[in-house]
Amino acid sequence: MIPAERQRAILALLSNQEVIGIHDLTQQLQVSHMTIRRDIAKLEVDGRVMSVSGGVQLTEMIHSELSHDVKIGQNNNEKAGIGLYASNLIEPNATIYLDAGTTTLEIAHHLVHRDDLLVVTNDFAITAFLLNNSECNLYHTGGKIDRMNQSCVGEKAARLLNEINIDLAFVSTSSWSQRGISTPSEDKVLVKKAVIASSRVNYLVSDSSKYGKVATFHAVDIDSFDKIITDIHFPASCIQGLSERGIEVVTVK
Repeated sequence: MIPAERQRAILALLSNQEVIGIHDLTQQLQVSHMTIRRDIAKLEVDGRVMSVSGGVQLTEMIHSELSHDVKIGQNNNEKAGIGLYASNLIEPNATIYLDAGTTTLEIAHHLVHRDDLLVVTNDFAITAFLLNNSECNLYHTGGKIDRMNQSCVGEKAARLLNEINIDLAFVSTSSWSQRGISTPSEDKVLVKKAVIASSRVNYLVSDSSKYGKVATFHAVDIDSFDKIITDIHFPASCIQGLSERGIEVVTVK
């Protein structure tokens, strides 16, 4: 059986079973553990499956995002740890971008003492917090308002980002895989692509619950990020796969 046939067989088996162990796959397909792991690695890069402890499962398709008000109450400890770690990466006098999201809002919470930064964001909650609690110079992108996400998206938001040279961008997402980040909103793709192109260094900040989910529109390849900052629940096998592609993964408590 050639690799493409085995990979189709793995997907067919997963359509009837939520999780399949590596050992079970080797027995059913009559190949070695190494062969199965190579097939899984290829399917992960394609965004079709994700590794779990001792096995593999299909990626989860999402067609809409939770609102800002719902997300603000989820995975708070993980987001707080990511926010603290990320904030310590910001050098003096930097121009930074904070993408819309509750994880990036945690980064903003650690910037109240910084009066040397220029912060660009498309997020209204981040803007309001920094406006009232910090001495940072602030730019909001403006553009089409996404009420659910309390942010701006679309061409006009992307246009401002294309006009600014950013030192460090913290990019958020509600769905990502070994292939990259995706979104149910086509308008968000323009913003993600614009900031990646405008920033010298790009970090993906996302708790591990978002991993293994794929939305309608592919936004940015995973190779576009210099570092991924996530939490300690992120699968070790996925860290290895990303490391082999030259992408550093930091897991924080």
